[in-house]
Amino acid sequence: MDHHRDNPEARQDEPPEDGPGVYETLVSAGYRVSLRGFSAIDQYLGLAPLPFTWVETDADLTVLARFFDRLRFPGVDLADGALEAGGRSWYFRCLDLEEALPGSAESWSPAFTLLSLNQDWSTRHFRDPCGVYPIIRLLREGPAKRVSPGEKLRWMTPRPGTDRYRAAMEGALILARYGMEEGRGLAEIIRVIQDLPWGLAPGTESQRVLLTGLLLSPRPDLGMELLKGCGFIGEFWPEFSILDDVDHSKEFHPEGNVWKHTMETFRYRKPSARGGRAYDLRLSLGLLFHDTGKPLSESSGSRRFDGHAELGAGVARRFLERLEFDPALIGDTVYLVKNHMLPAALPRLPLTRTEKIMASPLFPTLMELYRCDESSSFKGLDAYYESSAAYQAYLRYRRNPYRSADGKKLALRSGPGH
Repeated sequence: MDHHRDNPEARQDEPPEDGPGVYETLVSAGYRVSLRGFSAIDQYLGLAPLPFTWVETDADLTVLARFFDRLRFPGVDLADGALEAGGRSWYFRCLDLEEALPGSAESWSPAFTLLSLNQDWSTRHFRDPCGVYPIIRLLREGPAKRVSPGEKLRWMTPRPGTDRYRAAMEGALILARYGMEEGRGLAEIIRVIQDLPWGLAPGTESQRVLLTGLLLSPRPDLGMELLKGCGFIGEFWPEFSILDDVDHSKEFHPEGNVWKHTMETFRYRKPSARGGRAYDLRLSLGLLFHDTGKPLSESSGSRRFDGHAELGAGVARRFLERLEFDPALIGDTVYLVKNHMLPAALPRLPLTRTEKIMASPLFPTLMELYRCDESSSFKGLDAYYESSAAYQAYLRYRRNPYRSADGKKLALRSGPGH
């Protein structure tokens, strides 16, 4: 460690509220800072950033602890140190002197060569120690310049010394963020990962970061398929693996069983940020959990999955609490899952049954969940548009002082002066 760079006066009792503030604190003290892996690739591709950033620095943990009073230690499976500020997280890997040399390929090694790309924060220059630029450039050029299956298999082959958990998690996020055709290529990647030795099991925070990253990406279905094929979901997230054991009626769900239906819904989400392909985490969680109650439900008359919405809401709450998601986000997800059957019946239900639910600021997101749910079953969107019209009528009448929320005329009051 270079002691002349230490500055006891530089301690940050209140951490900077944005990335530049975090990085400048270290750079101004003479330390190197680089974005690494997914954060560097997203920056190069112009994708909307995830709510967490992976950072490399030659400052060690004692330096970080002195600069940032709220530094914490999330576990070696995720990072050496972590910092939260302004609704974002930074995960630091501390490099020793040899690892920190510019151009070194010996920086903390990811499971896949693709993630070796990094970006120097001071110069904004990208560094490519393992020669992955041609592949990343093809990804940036878009669908017209897709990477060949052979190239994808090459850059999706884990590096020597990688364990199964790490390869599965990083591989899943690569597929979710940057895409890959389904079929033999995905099956081959799963086979290669299954042959790797077991490693350090991921902790709670690592799992939460992984799931968040998947659901904020364009193709979470690809990442989830890889995790399922590698056995990760069966071991850590069994609430989803059992969806593959529940069949659907071909008449109502020609896309397949509950697992396949759930994965299909993600493909109908609309990006919430222009150009950056960012997706609504609440909606994505709602889609992920909306049918998790079906394996727990029983048939009742014509209802094959009676009460599955309420059961699924319980599954969502327990799972998200286990992974220590934000309580407000858990509550929003429970609302979406519990009420996801209501939009279909909206035109037929009395206002006394629906007004409180429609008054929620989350109801537009619930309608988006319904649209994705309907689209995934290839039914067409006639029912969705009918429900949308009923919701629009509710909003229109609610603002009209001469009508009740269900559109009935209100009697004018009479009295002195009228």
